[in-house]
Amino acid sequence: MDPVSTAGYVLGLCSLSSCFRSIVALPEIECNLRGLMAGGTDVATTTTLSCAQCGKPAQLQCPKCVELKLPREAASFCTQDCFKASWSTHKSVHLKAKLSSIGTGTDDVKSNLPEGWLYCLRKGQGRTSKLPQFDWTGALRPYPISPKRAIPAHVEQPDWALDGTPKIEPNSDLQHVVEIKNPDQIQRMRETCRIGREVLDAAARIIAPGVTTDEIDRVVHEATIAAGGYPSPLNYHFFPKSCCTSVNEVICHGIPDARRLEDGDIVNIDVTVYYKGVHGDLNETYFVGNVDEESRKLVQCTYECLEKAIQIVKPGVRFREVGEVINRHATMSGLSVVKSYCGHGIGELFHCAPNIPHYARNKAVGVMKAGQTFTIEPMINAGAWRDRMWPDGWTAVTADGKRSAQFEHTLLVTETGVEVLTARLPTSPKMFPWLNE
Repeated sequence: MDPVSTAGYVLGLCSLSSCFRSIVALPEIECNLRGLMAGGTDVATTTTLSCAQCGKPAQLQCPKCVELKLPREAASFCTQDCFKASWSTHKSVHLKAKLSSIGTGTDDVKSNLPEGWLYCLRKGQGRTSKLPQFDWTGALRPYPISPKRAIPAHVEQPDWALDGTPKIEPNSDLQHVVEIKNPDQIQRMRETCRIGREVLDAAARIIAPGVTTDEIDRVVHEATIAAGGYPSPLNYHFFPKSCCTSVNEVICHGIPDARRLEDGDIVNIDVTVYYKGVHGDLNETYFVGNVDEESRKLVQCTYECLEKAIQIVKPGVRFREVGEVINRHATMSGLSVVKSYCGHGIGELFHCAPNIPHYARNKAVGVMKAGQTFTIEPMINAGAWRDRMWPDGWTAVTADGKRSAQFEHTLLVTETGVEVLTARLPTSPKMFPWLNE
């Protein structure tokens, strides 16, 4: 944008914001919205912001969010009416920010942690004692993480366990050719996926307000070791923990840390187990305490997206059809499908062919055949599908700060259809009201 048009844009915002000065104030906060330029945003950024209520282009911002220096994406509105309509939920953002400033934030937590707990950087290869600087998209922040957990010598380990670098996987022909598993491989996959399910169930049972995601990681780690397995994520490309815990606006690959789950959160736990030379991968998103209706609908719709995708799996179906089914169901509910991450082949390799995109009009190549094993793991957002990466190099969050949910299964294509290798068991905890378990 040239200097002349920039100046005109600023004047336009100033005059627009002045239109709201006489509006009656809502309780606890002056309701008059202000132009986004007052919040210090440059012009290029403001042109891309969307209204937190309706999704339309937004040029106004909540003044309290400006005062508290909160992320602009969740504080932008197109009109005063949209701001008023969102007030009952939006004001909670201010409360969380105030609580953080008086001693419940990451600095206060860090002062009470044992030595060695630090913030993660550089995809797990770096640590720092200070909260990294970042334009956070939502209310969530990273917390310090505990030191790496030990693996007993008797446990069979993948080739990245010691130095963080997979050796076989990147150069394998199976990155380009979809493997047909033999009976021995399939049986080992069944055993490993069963362990993975039991480990995830153990983690789900401890979910409650006040529990840290590091404690969830400890349960996953110890349950995996007790079953004779290795937690596949641990040190995979230097990932520092034994599972992923993705809270609220985190789409995937959240790192377990010292943050305590809060009433109203949603949390995804992603578990992968390495046992008898093969991997089994699954995840689920859970409610923490009393969750708002919008989040409940998001989680249920995401569960349904996976179920509907599984229903079409059988020999002869094209991999790209999976995305069509998921996208159709998500968009009917007013939700969006993440495009940056996809399902994948799995077996003796953690990740391999095929890629399984979850969005419509994708370019996935190939058809399903009996003996193939792969994951389907849709990530569904309450807002826009785009993501951003935290400074740790792993945590992918929604660009607009709105919530995201995910479910995943490892599947085996059979001669007549599909076998869900990571299916819920009769002993699985009853976490989802819509299942009538």
